[in-house]
Amino acid sequence: MRSVFMISIALLLISCAVGRDYQRPGLDIPSRWRFAEKDAQSPVNAKWWEQFGDPVLNELIESALKENVDVGIAAARIEEYGGRYVIARGDLFPKMSAVGSGTRQRVTEEGLTAVPSGVPNPYPTYQAYFNASWEIDLWGKLRRSTEAARADLLSMEHAHHAVGLSLTASVARAYIDLLDYDRQLVIARETLRTRERSLEIFKMRFDAGVISELELSQVLSEYESARAMMPQIEKNIASQEHAINLLLGRNPGPVARGLSIDELKLPVVPAGLPSDLLERRPDILQAEQSLIAANARIGVAKAAFFPSISLTGMLGNASVDLTRLFTGPALIWNAGAALTLPVFTAGRTWGQVKASTALQKQALLNYQKTIQTAFREVEDSLADQNLTRVKLDAQYKQMTALRNYRDLALLRYENGYSSYLEVLDAQRNLFNMELNYIQTRGGLFHALINLYQAMGGGWVPEENNPKAELSEEKKE
Repeated sequence: MRSVFMISIALLLISCAVGRDYQRPGLDIPSRWRFAEKDAQSPVNAKWWEQFGDPVLNELIESALKENVDVGIAAARIEEYGGRYVIARGDLFPKMSAVGSGTRQRVTEEGLTAVPSGVPNPYPTYQAYFNASWEIDLWGKLRRSTEAARADLLSMEHAHHAVGLSLTASVARAYIDLLDYDRQLVIARETLRTRERSLEIFKMRFDAGVISELELSQVLSEYESARAMMPQIEKNIASQEHAINLLLGRNPGPVARGLSIDELKLPVVPAGLPSDLLERRPDILQAEQSLIAANARIGVAKAAFFPSISLTGMLGNASVDLTRLFTGPALIWNAGAALTLPVFTAGRTWGQVKASTALQKQALLNYQKTIQTAFREVEDSLADQNLTRVKLDAQYKQMTALRNYRDLALLRYENGYSSYLEVLDAQRNLFNMELNYIQTRGGLFHALINLYQAMGGGWVPEENNPKAELSEEKKE
C-alpha cells in the first residue's frame, strides 16, 4: 500500500496540464479617445450619481440595488456557480466514506461448500470500514475543469456587477426624465394661466366690440392647444413613476422628488484611456472570464485521449460476532490501482475537442466584439455630451431672443403697430423652445450618465472586486 502511495505522489510531481494556459489575446486598442474632453477628471471608485446632489436620487438607487429583481437573480446565479466551483474543485482531492453494516443470512447445507463447524446457520455478519478513492490528475483534466469552473464563477460575479451598473444608470435616467416631465408640466401650466388671462381679456374686448371674432378664435385656439398638452404630460409623469417603481422592485405608485431638473448639478466628465476599459467594464471582464473557461475546457477535452489512473483502498473490520468486531483478527483491508486507457470511441473524443475549440473561438470573437462595442459606446457618449452642450447653449440664446421677441410683439400690438397674430406666433415659438430646452438639458444628463456607464462606472468597491477574491487560489 505504501508503494502504491509513493508511486501516486511521483506521478503527481511529473504530471502536467494538457492544453494551453490562457493568455490575453492581442487587441487593437486606440491610444486615445476621438472626442476626448480637455477638462475631464479621473474616475474614482465612488457612487458617481451622488454628483447630482439630490439625496432622493441617492435613496432610490440604493433601494434599487437592494430590491431589484434582476439584481437578485444575478446574485442567485453567483451562488449557483459558487456551488459548481466547489464541486469541480472537490474532484481534485481523495474521496472517503465510512460504512457500517450488519446482515444475517442463511446458506444451503447441501452445496459444495459446507457451513464451517461451529458457525450457526443462519449466521450474522458485521462490518465497519473506511473506503477511499482518488483519481490522480496526471494530465490536468481535473485542474482544467476547476479552472473553467472558477472562470464561470468570476463571470457570474462580473455579470452581477454589470446588472448593478446598468440598473444605477437606468434609475438615474428614469429619474431625470421624471424631473424633465415635471418641469414641462410647470411650463405648460404657466403658459395655460397666461393664455387663460389673455382669453378673458379678449372675451371682454369682443363683448365690447373692440376686436373681431377672428381674433377671439385665435386666442381661444392657443388656449385650448396649451390645455390639450396637460393630460399627455401628466400621463408621461405617471408612466415614468411606474417605470421607476419597477426598477426598484415595487408596485406602481408615486415617486418622491428632491431637486428640480434646474437645480441638479451636472456630473464632471470622467477621464480614462481606452485600455482602462479592459479592467473596469464588467461586461468586458465577464466576456474574458468566459474566454478563460472555454480555453480551459479544451484541455479537459484533450485529456480524454490519455489514460486515467485511480487509486482505491479499504480499511476496517469484519466479524460474525459483534463483540469481536474491533479485535485484531477481525481486521480487513485492501489497496489497488486501476488504469483506464481509451482504445476506440468512434471519434467521440475528437468531436469533444473540436466542439470545445469552436466554443473557444466563439468566446474569443465575443470578447473582441464586447471590447469594440465598449469603445463605440464611450465615443458616442463623449460626442453626445460635447455636442449637446453646444446645442444647449444655442437653445438658451434662442430662448432669450424669443422672450424679447414676445415682449416686443406684445408692445407693438398694444400700440397698434401689428395684429395679435404676431403675439400668438411669438408666444407659440417661446413655449415650444422652452420645452425643447428642458428636453435638451435632460439629454445632457443622459449623455453624462451613459458616459459613466460606458466607462465602467464606479459603484463597485475594490474590496468587492471578484477578481481579487480568488487571486490566492490562482497561485496554486
